[in-house]
Amino acid sequence: MHPTLADDLSRLPELLQSARDVAAREVSGLGDRPVARPGAAPSPERLPAEGAGAEGALARFAERWAPGFSGSAGPRYLGFVTGGTTPAALTGDWLTGAYDQNVSGGGDSSAAALEHETLGWLRELFGLSEVHSGAFVTGATVSNTVGLAIAREWLGERQGVSVSRDGVAALGPVDVLSGSPHSSIAKALSVLGIGRDRLRRVPVLEGNREAVDVERLAAALDALGGRPAVVVANAGTVNSVDFDDLRAVAALKERYDFWLHVDAAFGGFAALSPTYAHLTDGLDAADSICVDLHKWLNVPYDAAVQFTRRQDLQVQVFHNASPYLGPPTADPDFLHLTPENSRRLRALPTWFSLMAYGHEGHREIVERTIALARRLGEGIAEVPRLRLLAPVRLNVVCFTLADDPTQERVHALARSVADSGEAFVTPTVYGGTHALRAAFSNWRTSEADTDRVLDALVRASSSARA
Repeated sequence: MHPTLADDLSRLPELLQSARDVAAREVSGLGDRPVARPGAAPSPERLPAEGAGAEGALARFAERWAPGFSGSAGPRYLGFVTGGTTPAALTGDWLTGAYDQNVSGGGDSSAAALEHETLGWLRELFGLSEVHSGAFVTGATVSNTVGLAIAREWLGERQGVSVSRDGVAALGPVDVLSGSPHSSIAKALSVLGIGRDRLRRVPVLEGNREAVDVERLAAALDALGGRPAVVVANAGTVNSVDFDDLRAVAALKERYDFWLHVDAAFGGFAALSPTYAHLTDGLDAADSICVDLHKWLNVPYDAAVQFTRRQDLQVQVFHNASPYLGPPTADPDFLHLTPENSRRLRALPTWFSLMAYGHEGHREIVERTIALARRLGEGIAEVPRLRLLAPVRLNVVCFTLADDPTQERVHALARSVADSGEAFVTPTVYGGTHALRAAFSNWRTSEADTDRVLDALVRASSSARA
């Protein structure tokens, strides 16, 4: 007899306990397991005709797939900008699955109200006024896409057309200006029909900077002859966590007609620290904002938020016209605000973590990880075979081989570090030089972990001399 759904339901407490045991073992062992698993994955198997039941599925997963998973939630995974999961956030994530709320609307549940409360807390963290409304989305890419979709509708408003009704062709060519845009901006422009090639890079400041030169931005806007545009400002660039002067950029709106979108995917969390909050001065002036939560807030994938001053335009873009859903109201349901209709209660892990640790707990994570990034940067500066490419401004260390940093050699260095199981860093290009990035955002990372990462880099760079 194969287990049935009814059998599994009758044994649900025992099954959840088994899953809890597996999860607890994995989470408690994150500091010791290999950080990366670059080997080959198991070969695909055929779908079983008869199921094994939940217990059998758990056993099969633990045998075939779990050993190949990376330690991406652990303290020495420094690739991309990857947070871990705080204990409270993990608790909230488990309950998200258990309650299985569809937060498309608020007519049958208080879940939507919980999301609104969480958004209010996040507004407070980032120093935003209540003029900014928000919604949870999957990540920075979707958050940027939503913000630029609202900007696209604003451009139509300036020209007397409705893009949501008439299509993007009604706009004609669109000008999008930015100094060091994240790759997701070009992707969003492609998705929105604006076009990747409409993204114009404005020169950045001299002196090893990635922040836009505001005077050059003003000149680029002036050259448009009054035509409305979109400016994408950066609160924390990918390679060196450089910040555009948001207040100076926003001040240009007194002379030029543009929508200001700020990509603050992880740099926005500088606002939590009195030491670094000045970097986000002017964020409240943005028309739309992207913030990623599964980075520095340390909540599970996938979670991000978008904020905007023009919820009315957001509703024009994303409203779902259907009799069974009803029209948007003055307080629109979330299904009228993002690309999704059905959406899980992503806000719950964030609510749990903010409730559990408050502003001060998350400030401590931000400040400690910045200190650890500087510790690694100082260590790399003492290694003859390595060199820093940019100052450690916040939580990312950008570095390369001291001699002959070709793509092949730098990528080989990254593979060697990953193969060691001690750490994981990701490749980039900075100022035309192939390089590596170590991004600190995991709440678990300690000084001892940072020193182990440095040791792994020293060993790997030694073998890369040939």
